[in-house]
Amino acid sequence: MLRNYLKILIRNTRKNPLYMFINVFGLAVGMAVSILIFLFVQHELSYDAYHDKSERIYRVSRSWTNANGEVSLHLGHLAPPFGPLIKSDFEDQVEEVVRFFNAGLLIKSGENSFVEDEFFFADPEVFEVFSWKMLEGDPIASLKDSDGVLISEDMAIKYFGDIKAMGKELIAEVDGMEMTFQVRGVFENVPDNSHMHPDFIASMNPVVQFYGGLEPFMNNFGSNNFSTYVLLKEGNDSQTLEALFPSMIDRNMGEAQAGIPMSKTTALTLWPLEDIHLYSNLDSEIEANGNIDYVYVYLAVALFILLIACINFMNLSTARSSMRSMEVGLRKVMGADKSRLIRQFMGESFMMTIISMVFALVLVYLFLPTFSNFTDKELSLNFIKNPEFIVGIAGLIVFVGLISGSYPALFLSGFSPAKVLKGAFKAGKGHEQFRSVLVVGQFAVSVVLIVAVLVVIQQLDFMQNKDLGFEKEDIVVLPSSPAIEQNYQIIKDRLEGQQGIKAVSISSRVPSARLLDSQGGTAEVGGDMNQIDVRIADIHVSHNFLDTYRIPIVAGRDFNFNLASDSTEAFILNEVAVQEIGWASPEEAVGKKFHYGGRRGFVTGVMKNFHFESLHQPIVPIVFMISQDRNNRVSLKIDSENKEQTMAYLKEEWAALRPDFPFEPLYVNEGFNRQYEAEQRVKVIFTFFSGLAVIISILGLLGLTTFATQQRTREIGIRKVMGAETMNILILLGKDFLKLVLIGFLIAIPISWFGMSSWLEDFAYKIGISWTVFLWAGLIAGAIAAATVMSQSLKAAWADPVKSIKSE
Repeated sequence: MLRNYLKILIRNTRKNPLYMFINVFGLAVGMAVSILIFLFVQHELSYDAYHDKSERIYRVSRSWTNANGEVSLHLGHLAPPFGPLIKSDFEDQVEEVVRFFNAGLLIKSGENSFVEDEFFFADPEVFEVFSWKMLEGDPIASLKDSDGVLISEDMAIKYFGDIKAMGKELIAEVDGMEMTFQVRGVFENVPDNSHMHPDFIASMNPVVQFYGGLEPFMNNFGSNNFSTYVLLKEGNDSQTLEALFPSMIDRNMGEAQAGIPMSKTTALTLWPLEDIHLYSNLDSEIEANGNIDYVYVYLAVALFILLIACINFMNLSTARSSMRSMEVGLRKVMGADKSRLIRQFMGESFMMTIISMVFALVLVYLFLPTFSNFTDKELSLNFIKNPEFIVGIAGLIVFVGLISGSYPALFLSGFSPAKVLKGAFKAGKGHEQFRSVLVVGQFAVSVVLIVAVLVVIQQLDFMQNKDLGFEKEDIVVLPSSPAIEQNYQIIKDRLEGQQGIKAVSISSRVPSARLLDSQGGTAEVGGDMNQIDVRIADIHVSHNFLDTYRIPIVAGRDFNFNLASDSTEAFILNEVAVQEIGWASPEEAVGKKFHYGGRRGFVTGVMKNFHFESLHQPIVPIVFMISQDRNNRVSLKIDSENKEQTMAYLKEEWAALRPDFPFEPLYVNEGFNRQYEAEQRVKVIFTFFSGLAVIISILGLLGLTTFATQQRTREIGIRKVMGAETMNILILLGKDFLKLVLIGFLIAIPISWFGMSSWLEDFAYKIGISWTVFLWAGLIAGAIAAATVMSQSLKAAWADPVKSIKSE
């Protein structure tokens, strides 16, 4: 039977190679795209599931709430006391608690020195909670010693090569001081599908000492730098535990300054480990996470392209039904019943699908490395390591075979043999209308994808070119150090004396970073000192920071280096802070008493609102103050005309100021662009896949128009003999198809508007969706469709009418 189906398929291919190409190419591309996206989605959904106890592991996050009930900050990190308190207060529910403290450190070993961003200090029980495999060493014993460190396989090779790493020394530079660690163990590299990737896991003891010892460490509820994970005992519920957190907060933290219980201003939340990568996206994360919304978007794109390819198959199969009607009639006369014919046509469909799958797999293996690099994921279609992929491929074949072959099989098997053999066969209006619906659906999807591309491009252009309220161009940021801070004024004067460097300043954070630091305070409003009930983010800066970034002052004055009091008493707020605190205008705020974070002083100036963070976030209240010991970023305004010489000078200078550290400058404008990498990927994916969708749709339209013109060849010849012009022929053949494209466009408008409006909700500052977007999408789809229809129509219109009339 299969052999017979294959023979029929080969025979039809020889007769109609164009239709075979369209079907195979469309299905192959559709399935290849689907496989690539499914591999990506499968990888995204697998994050952290490899841990044996993943279903019982939860990360604890901390949020802060303003007086109006609005969450002002939500961190994926906690203060150090919370972990031990959760374990001691809820020992009947909690089996273990582990804290991580992540720090980028300079690590030295002999002649080798590297800055390692994945250096983690952790509690000894880390391997009791997480299922990372130790290759050598005892993790609990190793991490109880202050100088103990565990390293990954890659780090063992990186620092020691073929030499055994156990017992070797690593020197880490911590806050300007050197600390020696002993390698006490080696663990397997953390899998790619993990929300964090430690390369070094060191004892927590040095961090405790850094905070001044165990007592101050356990009483510090303000330093939220610790990723904290809870392993629940079997049978316990996370919601029950989470409901007990407020009482624990109040017992240990007491009341806020205004007499309000602390649990009303700050809260702890439990996040399932497997949900962190796709669902959390908090204000602080160990690594940049994915987004479940984009997973849904990619799945929708894969399904759309697959359906477009299937629609092509259905359309072409039913459109060419008259060419196989005699075959069906003869088979029925010879005794074939409807079920046998359905099996035959479904068999042909599955044969076509299997052939297309072979080509699809070839395309997948060709493009998988590029797609993996683009998504920054280790994607692989390995049937030996992942036998479940075979089931997935088989399922995809069945899905495509059924979708693409079911309607043609039912349609072709339903021909009446008497009508067919008499030559009275006609497909019927119902079937023609169904094909029209399919064409409309194809172009509706294509227009939706084109609109998505245009909106994403416009939003990215808006974000990258919007006036942020300061000058971000030609500002280079370099890391500071304790030595640079101590000698900052001397270094600043020397650097500013270099041609090509216009200004130098120092600060705790720079624009494009997140505003995560804040403290409490009071402000003079209406003659009284009132508690500030909104979160105000603080930035520690040098006196000329606003001038370096050209941030305008709207009231009062900038910091003055010649006024000693400015270093201890001066505060500069932004306009949002003034409004939230309760002053009527920036002018009213100037000169008012302002106490913040233990510092008592006055508001000396108000700066214009500007975007310190990306456009995903709204502008929040900010306070600037002078500080001498919390500044870890040096900003340099350089002359773009002497950029190469200036950067060469800075590289040499920083090699002397920070020996052993790599020279890694950050341009502020690049820092903002990095905030939009996810949107850049969406733009590329939408552009590429929408192009594929349009190509597949056009191929289907090409097949249909080619067939339609072939069916009407004699009619066209007669019309030309009777005096019809070429334009009349073009209108005759093209109007029906272009009408379907127009209907598809009209259907796509509300769908695309709703979808892209939802996507834009992720941005605090965004474009409006203009009607011109839909116009351009319609013109693009319409022009391509018109060109396709016209190419075949002109061919028919220019044909010799004598030959056309003789063609039937």
